[in-house]
Amino acid sequence: MAQRVRNTPPAPRPPDAAPETPESPEAAGPPTDFRATAVARRRSWYGAKRHVKRVLGWRLPNLAMRAAVGVAAPGLRATGRLPVPAGVREVTGRVDGAAYTMLAPARCVVAKELYWGGGRRPGAADDLALRVFAAVVREADVFLDIGAYTGLFTLAGTAVNPRLRAHAFEIVPEVYRALFDNCVRNRVLHRTTLHHVGVGDPASVIAMPVRSGDSALPCFYSAALAFDDGVPVEVVALDAFAGAVPQGGRAVLKIDVEGTEADVFAHGGGFLAAHRPDILCEVLPDADAAPLTAALAPLGYRFHLVGERALAPAGPLAAHPRFRDWFCTTRSDAELAALGVPVA
Repeated sequence: MAQRVRNTPPAPRPPDAAPETPESPEAAGPPTDFRATAVARRRSWYGAKRHVKRVLGWRLPNLAMRAAVGVAAPGLRATGRLPVPAGVREVTGRVDGAAYTMLAPARCVVAKELYWGGGRRPGAADDLALRVFAAVVREADVFLDIGAYTGLFTLAGTAVNPRLRAHAFEIVPEVYRALFDNCVRNRVLHRTTLHHVGVGDPASVIAMPVRSGDSALPCFYSAALAFDDGVPVEVVALDAFAGAVPQGGRAVLKIDVEGTEADVFAHGGGFLAAHRPDILCEVLPDADAAPLTAALAPLGYRFHLVGERALAPAGPLAAHPRFRDWFCTTRSDAELAALGVPVA
C-alpha cells in the first residue's frame, strides 16, 4: 500500500518542488523534504490535523462528534475516515467466516475503516476486493502481499487459510513495525515472512523516513518523495521469489504500490510464467495500463474490474476514474463461480 519504486538517477523531486532550470540544475539545491512541502502541509491541515484527531479521540468530544455527524452528515461515518475513540486499542475484522485483529485504529487507516464498518471495509468495492481475495487465497499455498501496509490482506489470508505461507513487503519503517505487531497479535508470524524491501527494479535505490510525523501511518509514501532523514531501502525483483512457491503449488499476489506495478511485472516475468498466480492489483486513475496488459495477456490472463457488487465481465485492462482494483486471473468464469466469486 505504501510502496513506489523508481530508478533514482536523477534524484526524484516532490510534486510541488520548483523545477530545475536547464542553465544551472544545481541551483535548486537538494530536494525538499516532502513533509515541508505545501502538499504535505495542506494534508496535515498545517500541523493541526494530528491535534484535532487527538482531541476528537477523547471520550466526550468523540461522542459529540458522532452526534453532530449523525445529524449534519450521516454519510461521513460510512467513509470510515472519522477519528476512533482513543481507548480502542484493536478491532476485529471478518471475511469469509474468519476473524482477524488489527491494532491501533487511531493510527492505522485500515483498522479505522474496520472500526466504523463493524468489522468490514465500509467502501463496497474495497469490501468486495477483500472477499474475492479471501475466496481465491483459501486454496492457495503461498501469498505475496506487495505493498502490505499494516497487513490487512496478510492477516485475512492467513485467517481463512490455516496452511497459507505469506510474504509481506513494506518499505516504510514505522508501518513495517505495525505490520510486525499485527502478525504477532494474530499469532501468524511463524507463517509469515516480513520483508522491509520494495519489489520492482533491483537497480532502484529508495529511502524512507524514520518517522513520518503524520496523524496516521502513511499509506501513500513513494520513492518520488524526498526525506531528510530517509534510510536506504533495498529493492528486489519479483523473480527472486519464484522458488518460494512449491512445485505445482498455487500462488496469489496482491499489489498496491502507488503506481509502479509495471516495475513489479517487468522484473517478474519468470515468476508469472511459472506460477500464473491470481492477482489483485491496484491501478490508479492516471496509470498507463498498457505495460500491465503486455506482461499478463500473453500468459492467458483475463482482467476483471472490481466493482461494488460483482466483478465486471472480463475485458481490457484500463485505468478507471472511480474503481482502482483489478482482479487478474487465468481462471474461467465457471471456475470463479465455483469459488463463489460473483461476476456480472
